[in-house]
Amino acid sequence: MLVRSEPITLFGDGRQTRSFCYVDDMIRALVLFMDSEPSLIGPVNFGNPVESTMPELAELVLRLTGSGSKIVHREPPEDDPKQRCPDITLAKQRLGWSPEVALEDGLRETIAYFRRRLAQ
Repeated sequence: MLVRSEPITLFGDGRQTRSFCYVDDMIRALVLFMDSEPSLIGPVNFGNPVESTMPELAELVLRLTGSGSKIVHREPPEDDPKQRCPDITLAKQRLGWSPEVALEDGLRETIAYFRRRLAQ
């Protein structure tokens, strides 16, 4: 865990992208979907369409935690996708939903949560 300065593992060259959605945004999306008209039949994608490479994410986490963790590279799993980015068009159009919490803000909250938990 980074708040303990353990290594960060990146698989492959790290150019694969992922998108991250803060839990509050995801819960809001799910509640909107559950409260929607019965005519709205899924799938409806929820998530954050802003992509980050794994090295970008690792560097951001290191900066926000002030951690001295090292980045360690490993071979990627065979089925490791190169890109993950949800198409949230339907959620925007039919539910008026899009994520509001930026990655850095969500990470700050997450880091604070784990620091509190570890201090108990």
